[in-house]
Amino acid sequence: MEKFKYEKEFFQILKEELVPAQGCTEPISLAFAGAKSRELLGGIPDKVNIKCSGNLIKNIRCVTVPNTGNLVGIEASLLAGIVGGDSSKGLEVISNLTEEDIIKMHELIDKDIIKVELLETPINLHYILSTEKDEKTCEIEIKDLHTNIVSIKCNNKTIFEKESGIEEFCGVETDRSILTVERIVQFANTVEFEKLKTLLEPQVYYNMQIAKEGLKRNFGVSIGQTILKHIHSIYGKIKAYTAAASEARMSGCAMAVITNSGSGNQGLATSIPVILYAEHKYVSEERMYRALVLSNLLTLYQKSFIGRLSAFCGAISAAISSGATLTYLEGGSTEQIEMTIINALANVNGVVCDGAKPSCASKIVTGLEAGFLGHFLAMDNHSYNPKSGILRKTADETIHAVGQMARVGMKETDHVILNLMLEKEKVG
Repeated sequence: MEKFKYEKEFFQILKEELVPAQGCTEPISLAFAGAKSRELLGGIPDKVNIKCSGNLIKNIRCVTVPNTGNLVGIEASLLAGIVGGDSSKGLEVISNLTEEDIIKMHELIDKDIIKVELLETPINLHYILSTEKDEKTCEIEIKDLHTNIVSIKCNNKTIFEKESGIEEFCGVETDRSILTVERIVQFANTVEFEKLKTLLEPQVYYNMQIAKEGLKRNFGVSIGQTILKHIHSIYGKIKAYTAAASEARMSGCAMAVITNSGSGNQGLATSIPVILYAEHKYVSEERMYRALVLSNLLTLYQKSFIGRLSAFCGAISAAISSGATLTYLEGGSTEQIEMTIINALANVNGVVCDGAKPSCASKIVTGLEAGFLGHFLAMDNHSYNPKSGILRKTADETIHAVGQMARVGMKETDHVILNLMLEKEKVG
């Protein structure tokens, strides 16, 4: 079989994006910078100033930070990294916090050493952390990606600086313009199985573990258990497991997940439905892994136009990818996979992101419902007319159009959501 032309690039994209993270990635990003700052200062700072883009504030203020004794918000995120973080662990920076660290965090919260400001920036994922200890100062700037340090200044001298990522593709390192639905399907069908298995085994293990944990314990409103109680089908099971994993993660569960597009929720919604449906259909291990790489790349493709953070709910993109992958597992053609995507996007192309929080789990359920419906219609060879709303003739063109709407058209929506969350705007 002829080797796929873009195999090297596709693998590089997957390696960049499928990474482990403990806790919601936005708070963990701040913890990462906090740990790096303490390491550079040689101790815990006396003063901390953090300037964050609006999207970061939106995605941090309501999420429980893992291993902190249920602390929530920007200050807790920073202090977790400052007190007990290890920046060499990336997005698992606070995996080794101790009880003593938590006590110290509470002491620093009482001292009110952190000042939070809104950073005026066109970049959705962007912040500048400034810290002081005795006569030493440190400034760390991160853009586009959660651990992408673009500059470090110590005592007002630049000790590290690099170019930002490729702006057109949201700061990622490998050009995503090579992605199309047809190429993604071709890659999934032809890539060497053992390479796929090595790459994706951690995603299967980690993401299914937190799903099971979410169903065993009472996180949030126990959405997974509620769904299982009322919906007795493989589709109910998929929604329950995926939502339970998200709810556990958003509620402070310390178990790591494998992310997609910088998001744990997107990693969960991309993978868990595929794993469960493959198990339900008794397909081979190889077929399951090929389906899983298809789903991951479809999510990455959609998100490459939307951006890391936006007013458009990224979990919807991931759930749609899972729906399209159900079509693949049922033996659907590339055309039917494209029809699934178009049908689903006709349904849920306007679900907004109002920050990371436990109720993200319910939005995943909504996205999966749309993905299932899109799949059922496609398997019956039905697809919405390209003249419907913002739909286009092909799935690729539709993905581009939704990305344009989300990235450009919903900027003002993002501002209004942030203002409402910060109670700066009167309602009614």
